Amino acid sequence: MSALRLLLPLLGLFVASAAPPGRWRLQYFYDADNSRLAIADLNFPTPQLGMAVGYLLKGDKPHPAGVVTRDGGRSWAPLALPRPGASLFFLDQSLGWLVSSDGGIWKTTEFGRDWKLLARLPGAMRVHFVDRNRGWAVGARKSIWESGDGGKQWRRLPVADQSKTTRDFTTYACIAFANSTTGLIAGWSKRPRFRRWPDWMLPESRPRELPSVSLLLDTHDGGAHWHVSEASLFGRVTQARLAPDGRGLNLIEFWDAFDWPAEVFRFDWHTGETARVFRQKDRAVTDLALPSQGPAYLAAIEPPGLLPRSPIPGKLKMLRSDDLTHWQEMEVDYRAVGRRAILAAPDAANLWVATDTGMILKLVQE
Repeated sequence: MSALRLLLPLLGLFVASAAPPGRWRLQYFYDADNSRLAIADLNFPTPQLGMAVGYLLKGDKPHPAGVVTRDGGRSWAPLALPRPGASLFFLDQSLGWLVSSDGGIWKTTEFGRDWKLLARLPGAMRVHFVDRNRGWAVGARKSIWESGDGGKQWRRLPVADQSKTTRDFTTYACIAFANSTTGLIAGWSKRPRFRRWPDWMLPESRPRELPSVSLLLDTHDGGAHWHVSEASLFGRVTQARLAPDGRGLNLIEFWDAFDWPAEVFRFDWHTGETARVFRQKDRAVTDLALPSQGPAYLAAIEPPGLLPRSPIPGKLKMLRSDDLTHWQEMEVDYRAVGRRAILAAPDAANLWVATDTGMILKLVQE
């Protein structure tokens, strides 16, 4: 066996000789003249019920927009939204919460047929509920909120301010739970850097990535207590997934000039053991899926030029791993492109991915 073949598994970049089974088939594509659908989030609380939210861009003005399926993706219908959607969370097939781009927290009890404004949390990005009453919201300006009444009232968690980072530069971006008791919140603190020109104008002159403060809060008692840790790391933790059996994945993305656009780490939330499992120069990973059983998946964009995060859409690339170490590329519809991709996995047998260019694909066995 060659030295290269021995080295690749250690880097988490092993490519098998044959693609894994299944194909990502295009199920929905918004294709209308003089407008563009930008999907910000995708959620499937059940294999039959799915919803994508974002905004419709007509000219320079964004309009609230989304699509919904109630038959497992065979058909999609327009979804009326009160505000442009930033993220979704569903507790079951009917009860869900929408975070709008202006920080509004909206609730539906009929899977999108109704939306009720519960609160406004400036800078809010995501919510997560462990039952009908108790949940958390995270966002910009060092913000973590907690609700005990389904989102009607929120209070800031003092633990969010335990770190010494500057509030204006600190963001809590993701929240994940393995079960009703074990969960984590991750974020970063980084001072913005002055740019005379947009990166796409002079990609060779981008500043090098500098370390930022990475923040992690974890709980093992359903949020009654949170433990805070911080470290100086390159990049930002933008996504985390936890499985009930102790497995976890987190995604670190890099925005300035760096050797890779993203890295994926696996960790064991029982032992704390962690290891890098994927990084590749031409695969800008933007989301992860870790079903409670079965393989894990990465959604990535192949940059179309020198910039790993270009305003020009790149080809969608999907990867699968059975052991959270070796990753194989899968067959994807050639038309699928985007700048970012979002995964939804209600179970190991039903997986979807959406792009910010208005496309939704499903993993099918053919």
